[in-house]
Amino acid sequence: MANDLYNISLHRIDGTPATLEPYRGRVLLLVNTASQCGLTPQYNALEALYQRFKEDGFFVLGFPSNDFSAQEPGTNEEISRFCATQFHVSFPMFAKIPVVGKNRHPLYNALTAARPTSVGDSKQKFIEGLVNFGATINPEPEVLWNFEKFLVSRHGEIVARFSPNVEPDDPKLVKAIETELAKK
Repeated sequence: MANDLYNISLHRIDGTPATLEPYRGRVLLLVNTASQCGLTPQYNALEALYQRFKEDGFFVLGFPSNDFSAQEPGTNEEISRFCATQFHVSFPMFAKIPVVGKNRHPLYNALTAARPTSVGDSKQKFIEGLVNFGATINPEPEVLWNFEKFLVSRHGEIVARFSPNVEPDDPKLVKAIETELAKK
């Protein structure tokens, strides 16, 4: 499965074809993102996390998706501009993809198959908040909402999955990244 992850066809946010192959041997945090979500400010903490650990071989990879209450309606160009101007995002961003449902991108098929459940201390409270917001809740293994995070080891193994309400600077997430970076 790890090798499959690196060979899945993707596109960078500028439209150029890509795979995760250039990131082989690196620790990755894959995040489905959105520009008009209550969690959008997580871009700041994701960028800080990337800056903190990039010299150690860590990458945040952003995958915009419009699957949750149409909170990412823009084009890839608009998303790229928004991320650069509003949050100074320098970590790699990829083209908008579906992350749930029958049209789910193969990358998210692989991620959710490897880690069918997410962790987060107040995940149930977050779910209740989404329900009160009027959102449709996807049962796991589907991605719950924007900013769900998948941690990938240097060997391409999906080692952890964090619910959207787990902030990028949450000590448990940071510890999991540090643990993976310490492994050679």
